[in-house]
Amino acid sequence: MQRDTESFIELLTGAQSAVFGYAMSICHDPSLAKDIVQETNLTLWRKAEDFEEGTNFTAWACRTAYFHVLNHRRKQSREQLVFDEDVFDYLAERQESRSQQTDERLEALRTCISALPPQQRDLIDRRYLPGAAVQAIAKDDGKSEGAISQALFRIRTTLQKCVEHKMIKEGTA
Repeated sequence: MQRDTESFIELLTGAQSAVFGYAMSICHDPSLAKDIVQETNLTLWRKAEDFEEGTNFTAWACRTAYFHVLNHRRKQSREQLVFDEDVFDYLAERQESRSQQTDERLEALRTCISALPPQQRDLIDRRYLPGAAVQAIAKDDGKSEGAISQALFRIRTTLQKCVEHKMIKEGTA
């Protein structure tokens, strides 16, 4: 199967912060975590055809990072004291669970945003455009910065409650 390079790059790019966070949670060394992310990216690129569309790319990427961290740990074990293997596996499993929960929370957030009234959804969209500022939105809408900030606060509170409700309803909270 020929990989769709553009969509694969989007998936790879979208997973970078999750993979870095995952590597950091296990190795606690920013420099090493960056190296792990780079090694992981190379492996993912080489094995792109092994990825099954419709499955969780971030989970696949983090699992690949796990093996790179494990390999690094094995190399290091001869040089210095490292976590016991059971502790390492526990941390890795816990982070995988968090990664999955993050994906579920993002999906719930998308659903909650789409359920907002159009005016509120528009305000959220405009606020989170790159370089957007409350001051500019207030000026465009002819309202005070305080009014826009308060509206955004209320929308965020609504979204937070909606996401929490969905997570509890789906049993993933």
